[in-house]
Amino acid sequence: MYDVKVELITIPEGWFWRGAVDGVGQDSERPRRRIWVDTFRLARFQVTNADYAQFLSATGHKPMKCWGQPEFSDPRAPVVGPSWYDAVAYCRWLGPQFRLPTEAEWERAALGGREAALFPWGDTPAESRPDYATRWRTAPEPVGTSPANGFGLDAMGENVHEWCADFYDPAYYAESPERNPCCDRDTGRKSSRGGSWRHHVKIARCSARSSIPPEFEYADYGFRVAASA
Repeated sequence: MYDVKVELITIPEGWFWRGAVDGVGQDSERPRRRIWVDTFRLARFQVTNADYAQFLSATGHKPMKCWGQPEFSDPRAPVVGPSWYDAVAYCRWLGPQFRLPTEAEWERAALGGREAALFPWGDTPAESRPDYATRWRTAPEPVGTSPANGFGLDAMGENVHEWCADFYDPAYYAESPERNPCCDRDTGRKSSRGGSWRHHVKIARCSARSSIPPEFEYADYGFRVAASA
């Protein structure tokens, strides 16, 4: 029997300021615009190795290259190395209501109900977090070991980059619709959000964007699942 329990948190509909303020971030995070996102649900935690092991066992899905490496095997830690296609396959296995979040949904969730903030906890630098210099040395940490943000979401912006539904277009913000934007133009790259254990700066700003081709398997990539309301 397989028993993956997904704790979903409801993110209420509303307008919010998407993108970086002047003097912060990259051009791809601008123009800063007020957009609307419908109510949706987002997993409190990133998908863990224990969760993903059940998926592999149930489906016979091919594991990623780094699966089983000792440093990435803690069952409580986020799974690392799934391609975008792997993440989508996992969502479909969970059930028809599950999917990856859009970039816009992820950013609204990361802000935790704030009108504006650099990080999920506010504007104080990432390096000010307790024990920052000694954390995330060789792998992501178990979920539930960081403070939750205003919506109760764990590790938003840290541990692993999280796959999103969108294709990545650095110029998308200038032309995107103001309601529920999601880039569907095939650019050959898929969007991701959040920081990574492998980076010098371990925790990403709420508005920071990243991307890689969807078939890539990087050991600092993971995901969390979403569902429409």
